[in-house]
Amino acid sequence: MKIDNAQLAAFAMVIREGSFEAAARQLHVTPSAVSQRIKQLEDRLGQVLIQRTTPCQATLAGKTLLRFTEQLTLLEGEMLNDIGAFHEEGNRHLRVPVAVNADSLDSWFLAVIDRVYRDSAVTFDIRVEDQDHSAVLLREGTVMAAISASAIPIQGCSVEFLGTMRYLAMASPAYVARYFSAGVDSASLAAAPMLVFNLKDGLQQAFINRFSSNPLQPPTHYIPSTHGFVEVAKRGVAWGMMPEDLVSAAIGTGALVEIAPGHHLDVPLYWHRWRLASPALEAVTAAVRTAAKASLRQVPAA
Repeated sequence: MKIDNAQLAAFAMVIREGSFEAAARQLHVTPSAVSQRIKQLEDRLGQVLIQRTTPCQATLAGKTLLRFTEQLTLLEGEMLNDIGAFHEEGNRHLRVPVAVNADSLDSWFLAVIDRVYRDSAVTFDIRVEDQDHSAVLLREGTVMAAISASAIPIQGCSVEFLGTMRYLAMASPAYVARYFSAGVDSASLAAAPMLVFNLKDGLQQAFINRFSSNPLQPPTHYIPSTHGFVEVAKRGVAWGMMPEDLVSAAIGTGALVEIAPGHHLDVPLYWHRWRLASPALEAVTAAVRTAAKASLRQVPAA
């Protein structure tokens, strides 16, 4: 069965953009043309491929097709570059979607972008996702590679250990004097306002569990920004778990201190990527290895 490339392109763009209208704008066609292509593709495969929700999402069959479509697009683009088919319009950049946790993106992963941009024709499509949940995007075919806290291989993917990111429980000196002058325990943690990145962020709770066997519900501020997270803590509003590299300067100036020295959390990070013979994906992987080796602790978390 031969599948029409225009239909595949319309399908992938709807999932990527989240709606038929947005996909139409990207493809420079009308929404009705996109709808017709999707209908023809679904009729041909005998499967509903897109859930018409807001945003549009791939069905189970659609997720399988999306992964195939993304692989085909990458390999086709690399082949056309190799034979010089893009000579008139210059070297075509190849889109590589990657899931990266916010703390890595705002720290060591920036070196990956620098190196890949210099050495290859790759454009990143980065999806910010918690390291404990990024593997889901790989299974769905939304991304080609992901940084994850899980070492369990995903079907069709390879996995390798990158290093360990150490998190410290940080707050301003004034905050520590106010809430933890007698030390960190169940009572003080229950009363002290806490920072959480988003609903998927379980680091603060993991830290609390070291001091309390009972569930605690401290006042919580949700700050979905890595740098905002640090700045709010500097202002004495709350405490939170932060990567040691990201707060090293603040520790040096005394703007932030550990609320419980010695009670850090180590999070191992792994690189999952499709098993695909792609020079673009290989270039990204090589850059990730180099940047991780330079910035992350190379001893696995205990």
